[in-house]
Amino acid sequence: MKVTIKLFARLREAVGAGKLERELSDGATIEDLLNALHAEFPRLADLTARTIVSVNQEFATPDSRLRDGDEVAIFPPVSGGGDSFRVTFDPISIDEVAQAVVRPHTGAVTTFVGVVRNVSGGKAVAYLEYEAYEEMAVAKMRQVADEARRQWPQIVDVAIVQRIGHLEVGDVAVVIAVSSGHRDEGCFEACRYAIDRLKQIVPVWKKEVGPTGEEWVEGHYLPTTTD
Repeated sequence: MKVTIKLFARLREAVGAGKLERELSDGATIEDLLNALHAEFPRLADLTARTIVSVNQEFATPDSRLRDGDEVAIFPPVSGGGDSFRVTFDPISIDEVAQAVVRPHTGAVTTFVGVVRNVSGGKAVAYLEYEAYEEMAVAKMRQVADEARRQWPQIVDVAIVQRIGHLEVGDVAVVIAVSSGHRDEGCFEACRYAIDRLKQIVPVWKKEVGPTGEEWVEGHYLPTTTD
């Protein structure tokens, strides 16, 4: 059987390609695929102790079996559809994202805006490079919104927009907007939940570039199949 493999961030750099196609034996698992890739790309073996694997845009485990035509994505922990959930190379309009969740019966909108800053961990930052597994990122944004709605059923709508590519200090990297009928119906809490959850399961990474070099920033949360 043949599978397509997508690699992101430091893993893409280690392999020298963002997309591979490989033949596997019938009944092969994720672990079998990783072992084959480690043999082919020794540098990759040193980097996959803390990596995440998805199959057809759903998180997978080493014993997950593969089928012909599957799309396998391998990526590090994340850093940190419609127009309401999207990944874009273009500058983000905060007003447009906020307006996307306004309905005739909404009386409150809460927004979170993530902005590129000039320092991280005590080191100067000149600019950031963002990368995403775009199709899965949008699917997981929808999941984040669904999870928020289950916890705060009175919220009306959710919008999440993530920018990727080259971002300068002061550029808007992500905007989340949540609306509700009144301010005490979960819009504040759901907005906070959405950005925290985004940094756990939405596959977006950033590379910090500064006077002392460059570094991929990765989180510590490793999703499971329940995510």
